[in-house]
Amino acid sequence: MNIVTITYIIYIVLSLGITVWVAQTLFRNGRIFVIDAFGGNDAMADAVNHLLLVGFYLVNIGFVSMYLSYGAKPTTTVDAIEYISIKVGVVLLVLGAMHFFNIFNFAKMRSKNRHKQGEVETAVSINTPSS
Repeated sequence: MNIVTITYIIYIVLSLGITVWVAQTLFRNGRIFVIDAFGGNDAMADAVNHLLLVGFYLVNIGFVSMYLSYGAKPTTTVDAIEYISIKVGVVLLVLGAMHFFNIFNFAKMRSKNRHKQGEVETAVSINTPSS
């Protein structure tokens, strides 16, 4: 095997390993936030959480695959280490950006849900006769 092939294999293994680890961590630990964002509707939250997991894999594995061919091919060991470092670094930045995008959207959903709950509680208290 030549240095390019070895470098590509290392890049793919590292990137996919990190993608799987991040996806599973977000899926497990993010469930409570998704449930909260959906107002306690467990079934809806679990369905959306699973769909987010699938979408996360599709986008990141697609990005890792497409990004493989960009840039100069390494010719030395130093080039290979730099190639892997840059490629994995960009993958990490993309994963982080996707994470913050999701958190931002869940925060908006949660805020909207809490606002609606406040309106319902206000309406109930206004319509409830006092003793």
